[in-house]
Amino acid sequence: MSKNMEQYFAKYAELIVRTGVNIQPGQEVFVNGASIEIAPLVRLVAEKAYEAGASNVHVDWTDDKLARLKYEKAADSVFADFPAWETAKRSAFVEKGAAFISITASSPDLLKGIPSERISAFQKAAGQGLKEFRRAIQSDKVSWTVVAAAGAEWAKKVFPDVSEAEAVDKLWAAIFDSVRLHNDNPVEEWVKHNETLHQKAEILNGHHFRSLHYKAPGTDLTVELADKHIWVAAGSTNEKGFSFMANMPTEEVFTVNKKTGVNGYVSSTKPLSYGGNIIDRFKLTFENGRIVKAEAEEGEEILNKLIEVDDGAHYLGEVALVPHESPISQSGILFFNTLFDENASNHFAIGSGYAFNVEGGKTMTPEELEASGVNSSITHNDFMVGSAEMDIDGIKDDGTVVPVFRKGNWAI
Repeated sequence: MSKNMEQYFAKYAELIVRTGVNIQPGQEVFVNGASIEIAPLVRLVAEKAYEAGASNVHVDWTDDKLARLKYEKAADSVFADFPAWETAKRSAFVEKGAAFISITASSPDLLKGIPSERISAFQKAAGQGLKEFRRAIQSDKVSWTVVAAAGAEWAKKVFPDVSEAEAVDKLWAAIFDSVRLHNDNPVEEWVKHNETLHQKAEILNGHHFRSLHYKAPGTDLTVELADKHIWVAAGSTNEKGFSFMANMPTEEVFTVNKKTGVNGYVSSTKPLSYGGNIIDRFKLTFENGRIVKAEAEEGEEILNKLIEVDDGAHYLGEVALVPHESPISQSGILFFNTLFDENASNHFAIGSGYAFNVEGGKTMTPEELEASGVNSSITHNDFMVGSAEMDIDGIKDDGTVVPVFRKGNWAI
């Protein structure tokens, strides 16, 4: 690793620890999805966490080749059984108030060619096994962040026309750009960025729209919002009052739809990476909130397996607004990774909604959240629908129509 890259890695690790999860003295840290391929970065994250006062850093290491081998060779029964000890491990760290760092680095084609039944079985088992953990995350009980690292196979997917080494360098550069690492003080830059996003969320909260109407080629969709919905940005606070940044990068403001209030159809504008496969050029049709038809030019079988994970996977749980002129969109790079592509495009999420997107939601029971219109599911998968041709109108209770997006960008 070059000296210059070492410096960027150190700045990135510092940003993840200080801004991403905002480690507090004596706090434990759980690092998930830590590929052995990006071990130098993981070690730096651990080092920076200890320097910030962490009492313990636990790392769950992964290896893409072993993961692929398991899907190819393991017994079918393995994929329908999520280990109880995995559930207990995460629950124990949640109870300790640990901070959770997820690092994505895998190829979006990791499981291409694997029977969809195996992928679906594991997604369902894992979703069920991690249901309580997901609930803790989605109610901001603990601090958490999702970040990325440049895995070689992923880099070659994004930059197929250059050597592997050059592709990795280019992907790292794109990641660093997306998290504002090239600024003199990235931590301070993120404070300013967070304030900008929250200002936009406050404008939307001031309007308190009843619904949003989306119009674009292949899209004509009306989305009713939950009665007591709240627009938020990625910056949030855990139950102890400490701030954190859930996604890095982030360019979105988002809220929760009313589960049964979605009607019409919507078409994707970017590929969706799900279960190690690509789903692309797809269209979903909704009636009273429920997906009644799903079509895709690529990955249709996987798409339908996703929707069949549970009943809640037939509904939406998140409504997110991102201008087409966002930095990630303007980079012109298709990342084949939701963390990035969702921040280049308006998007929705199939599955569960976030508790903090309704008034008082963080302390509501699952039954109370359902009564508030928030969808419940063991899955949550964002998919991208925005483009330079999308218009969005906000509709108020009295029927007043307010332009929210025009030609893919903010109109308010």
